Amino acid sequence: MKKIAAFILFLIVILFFISEDISNKKDLEERSIFISYIELSKYISDDISLSKNNIDMMINNIEELGFNSVILQVRSFGDAIYPSKIYSNSLYISNSFDVLDYFSDICNSKGFKLYAWINPYRIRNDLNKDSISNDNIIYDLLDTRHIVYTSGIYFNPSSELVINLIVEGINEIINNYDITGILFDDYFYPSTDCDLEEYNSLDLDISYEEYKLGRVNELIKRVYAVCHNNGILFGISPDGNIENNYSKHSADVKTWLSNSGYVDFIMPQIYYGFFNGSRPFYNTLKEWSSLITNDSISMSVALAFYKNGVIDEWASSGKTEWIENNNIIMKEIIVSRNINNYMGFGLFRYDYLFSEDKINDNTLLEIENIKKVIK
Repeated sequence: MKKIAAFILFLIVILFFISEDISNKKDLEERSIFISYIELSKYISDDISLSKNNIDMMINNIEELGFNSVILQVRSFGDAIYPSKIYSNSLYISNSFDVLDYFSDICNSKGFKLYAWINPYRIRNDLNKDSISNDNIIYDLLDTRHIVYTSGIYFNPSSELVINLIVEGINEIINNYDITGILFDDYFYPSTDCDLEEYNSLDLDISYEEYKLGRVNELIKRVYAVCHNNGILFGISPDGNIENNYSKHSADVKTWLSNSGYVDFIMPQIYYGFFNGSRPFYNTLKEWSSLITNDSISMSVALAFYKNGVIDEWASSGKTEWIENNNIIMKEIIVSRNINNYMGFGLFRYDYLFSEDKINDNTLLEIENIKKVIK
């Protein structure tokens, strides 16, 4: 009964939003597709001609769907999908040609926006050092305070050397490629206590939690400055659960969204359905929008296209929502257009829209529904 009542209320909300004049937002919105290292490892190989044809195919698919922006993962594990003087070759794709340069050329030819997506701290998902060669800048840092080991290998966010290294890498991208902006994802502090011993040795007048937030904020401010000095945008796509950003990641989203000098836009990963038992989409969207008290900051919304047709195990009472419905993403786009400072939306990720091994009946129906509200 509660679910029926909630659905009726939702329909009322949707009808109200549809009645609003949102044509300008629709015409100007950025419609992004995330392309991760997983897609790149699948479509990029030593065969340069085939790889370029695959990139052409990806961009054409995105364009035909009515999208106008690409979020491309250029550094996922302390590496680079382009020739870099700082970072090693990509861990998962062939560096037989400059992948970022090719993406940049084709995106610019079509009038697409291109964001270079970076995971700033992650080096490996496991503790195996063998894949880090001695010509990798990370190799000499492995047994120093600049690297931490938790469930994987990570840069230490408290290290000034690490901050410099990350900023230099971003500067290298900006100086060599024609892109719209830089985007960080949701991974910040690799664990809740990775540099606790170091903090204790400093005898500071602030708490450990404040210390961690401050170290991440220092990186964010410096990246923002580098981007603005070069005329491009800087944004972050944090955990959609606002509390998790503080309890797990040391990501100070409230500070970023209420002050100048941190981000141009925020793109929270609101990967929830409308009936999620703890984080229903509409309420979460409103919470994020309310955090933006600096009018110069825009908001885009990252949406969980990958959940179409599957059980959402962590959604409690809403765990079957993505199986029972095939228009959730469409509705989320409509609702998102009515938030203040709206910039657009992005779907995670490419293969779940276009790869046969990821597509299901709900996927195909959802795509058709999305077309109704973007074309």
